[in-house]
Amino acid sequence: MISTRTNWTRAEIAELFDRPFTELVFRAAEVHRANHAHAEVQLCTLLSIKTGGCPEDCGYCSQSAHAKSGLKVEKLMDVDAVLAAAAEAKAHGSQRFCMGAAWREPKDRDMGKVCEMVAGVKAMGLETCMTLGMLSGDQARALKDAGLDYYNHNIDTSPEHYGEIITTRTFQERLDTLAEVREAGISVCCGGIVGMGESREDRVGFIHALATLPRHPESVPINALVPVKGTVLGDMFAGERMIDDIEFVRTVAVARITMPRSMVRLSAGRESMSESTQALCFLAGANSIFTGDKLLTTANAGDSADTALLAKLGLRPMEAEEPMRSEAA
Repeated sequence: MISTRTNWTRAEIAELFDRPFTELVFRAAEVHRANHAHAEVQLCTLLSIKTGGCPEDCGYCSQSAHAKSGLKVEKLMDVDAVLAAAAEAKAHGSQRFCMGAAWREPKDRDMGKVCEMVAGVKAMGLETCMTLGMLSGDQARALKDAGLDYYNHNIDTSPEHYGEIITTRTFQERLDTLAEVREAGISVCCGGIVGMGESREDRVGFIHALATLPRHPESVPINALVPVKGTVLGDMFAGERMIDDIEFVRTVAVARITMPRSMVRLSAGRESMSESTQALCFLAGANSIFTGDKLLTTANAGDSADTALLAKLGLRPMEAEEPMRSEAA
C-alpha cells in the first residue's frame, strides 16, 4: 500500500504531469494496484431529481438559468419515481446511486422529501450519493441521519481559473460545503472538469487543491467538458474538444498518484472517448464510471456499451471494498 500524503506541492504535481507519458502511466498503475482491486470497476448511476432553473452561472452547465440551452425546467421528482430508477440501476449492476438537483442550495422545505429518497435508496442495498449545491451544517446532518453515504460537491477547476467559469459562488464557498459534509460524517465526492480552456498549470492547481485537502475525497470524478449549445463554454468552443486524450489520461494518472486510496471516476465526456482512451484511463488508475444512457442532462455511453467494453478489457464490476470507506468504517 502506498502512503497517503496531503502535503503535495504544486512543483511536485507539475513534475508528474511533465514525466514521459509511458513512465507516468506505469507509475500510476503501480499505485493503483497497491491500493485497489485492479481488475474491478465501480459502476455508478446518476439521476437528475430536479432539472434546470439553477440560479448559478456556471459556464459549462445547461441547467443554469443563465444558459439558453432550451432545457425544460422540471420540479423535484416524486420519491416513488426516484426509487423506481434506483431499482433499475441496481438491476443493471450499479453499486452507487447518485441523485442531483439543480439548486444553489436546498431549501429546508425540500429536505424531508430528499431525505426520504436517501433512506429508500439505502434500503435497497445501494450506496447513496447526492449533489444539491451548498449545504448548511444542519442539512448535512439531516442527510447523514437519513443514510447518505456520499455528497458530491466539485471544485470544478483550479482556484486561479475558477472565476473564469463561475461568478455566483466562490471557490471558498465550495470548500466550506465540503467541510460541513466532513463534519457530518459523510464521505466526500469531489473533482472537476477539464477542457474548459484552462492551462496545464490550472490542471496542476486543480489536482493540488484536491490532494491537499485535510482528507482526500473518497471519490474524485474527472469530467471532460461536454460543450452544450447555449451555455457560455459550449458557444465559446462550438463543439471543439479542448483537451486531447493524452492530456486527459495524464490528468487521471496524476490524480491516482497523488490520491492513491480514492476512487477516480471517469465521468462526463466519456461517451466521446474511444475505447482505447478509456482503456488507458483504466490503466492509469481510473476505477469508477457512470453507466446508463444519461448523466443529468447529457448523453452517456449506456449500459450495453459499458458491459461490452468491460468484457473486452477483461474488467468486471466492483465487488471489493472501497479503501477509504473501509478505513472509516
